Amino acid sequence: LGTAVSFLAGCAAAATAMAFRARAPQTQQQESIAMFGAAGAYKPVSPAPSHLGKDTDPNCLRRRFEAMLRRNQDMICAAIEKCDGGAKFSTDAFVNENGGGGISRVLANGKVWEKAGINLSVVYGNMPADTLALARERQAKYAKEAIPGEKVPFVAIGLSCVMHPRDPHCPTMHFNYRIFETDAGDWWFAGGTDITPIYVDEDDMRHFHGLYKKICDKHDPMFYPKFKKWADEYFLIKHRGETRGLGGIFFDDLNDRDPEKLFAFAEECLSNVPAAYVPIIEKHKNDTFTEEQKAWQLIRRGRYVEFNVIYDRGVIFGLKTGLGRPEAILMTLPQYARWEYNHQPAPGSPEAIALDAFKKPREWV
Repeated sequence: LGTAVSFLAGCAAAATAMAFRARAPQTQQQESIAMFGAAGAYKPVSPAPSHLGKDTDPNCLRRRFEAMLRRNQDMICAAIEKCDGGAKFSTDAFVNENGGGGISRVLANGKVWEKAGINLSVVYGNMPADTLALARERQAKYAKEAIPGEKVPFVAIGLSCVMHPRDPHCPTMHFNYRIFETDAGDWWFAGGTDITPIYVDEDDMRHFHGLYKKICDKHDPMFYPKFKKWADEYFLIKHRGETRGLGGIFFDDLNDRDPEKLFAFAEECLSNVPAAYVPIIEKHKNDTFTEEQKAWQLIRRGRYVEFNVIYDRGVIFGLKTGLGRPEAILMTLPQYARWEYNHQPAPGSPEAIALDAFKKPREWV
């Protein structure tokens, strides 16, 4: 559930921050209610309902998008369980008293993965018109009929995932695919898949980036160069001058063509997550490693934490507004991480080579 708040983050994080600073001192909960209204209570349910959205037409885009996400959630979990060969995903389903809900699938203490989570979310809320206006500035095709001071109902539907392996030679992987719509007529698609290795294996990066370039080229030759650059710029730990990982694709505010075409693009990107990621894990999951290599992995995990809690717009927005479950929002964090004061890899070491790649984004295909 929590990661669904990233649907809103791209359009609202800046406005939310400014509004929080401008208002008279209140509690965080009071601020959240003043800005977005009460989030409503989440109630656990078992089994999960056949659909979480309010739409009654099974052929409408939102119902079909949710159904597509649920199919891929099942498919990806099955692929990861097979590769792990030990642990299974646990499942928690929740519904919200105001509509919507989520299905959280989490694997812990596996043979291959220390922690892996994949969350389906359907979130309803009300966005202030002035906050939505910031999003509309980024895309001329957004609806324009917001009344100042009015709160605009929205729905956000998405699937988000982070997987943290044990072996330092196996990379972490993240994806998020989502749609956002308002009752005023705004809509857009957003998402992407990115990879965070601890050590650089150029063949692995050519495989990962090459597969997503092939998918992007099929839908639009401009997608890959644009979305690869967007990933490099977004997943940047600004205070370190380092990227979180070695990129992939990332896009937001995408509404420049028929929504069915964007639906098809998001579906193909999502359905190819196992093909992009699992072969890399199979290649390295039995690699031997030293204590020093494990320590480097934990240091890089610390960088992952820094990005997610300081810069990730979805995490920030979710914790400020209370629109998601904190357990699901913070599912993205690794089981273990490490910080060392002023850690510097030895010149010429594999760690130094990796750090150079994090500081200087490269073209892999």
